[in-house]
Amino acid sequence: QVKLVESGGGLVQPGGSLRLSCTASGRTFSSGVTAWFRQSPGKEREFVLGKRWRFGSTNARDSVRGRFTISRDNARNTVYLQMTNLNSEDSAVYFCAASDRELIHSSLPDRNNYDYWGQGTQVIVSS
Repeated sequence: QVKLVESGGGLVQPGGSLRLSCTASGRTFSSGVTAWFRQSPGKEREFVLGKRWRFGSTNARDSVRGRFTISRDNARNTVYLQMTNLNSEDSAVYFCAASDRELIHSSLPDRNNYDYWGQGTQVIVSS
């Protein structure tokens, strides 16, 4: 059974940084796609960024490009979302998602393409 567990959320001031973790059991992050989505109250879950590990390509929404990065630690079977220069619009519950398939670049934002989801971790950006 595959399980993804996010951690690292919390309260951070505007302009600050935070690193989220997504640790997997039952699968590795060596192939396929891993992505981060987020959801704010009253809004739909939206794509943040994702990476196709075999091809090394990253797809990110415009508002986080240059501020958020995704990386992995194979030894810990963990994927990270490093977030910098945070603002109030980044406040949301962040979800880790993984697909076993080698998705094409343009299909990363479609949440229907993901096989596994974590339970989410909340990020609040506030002074």
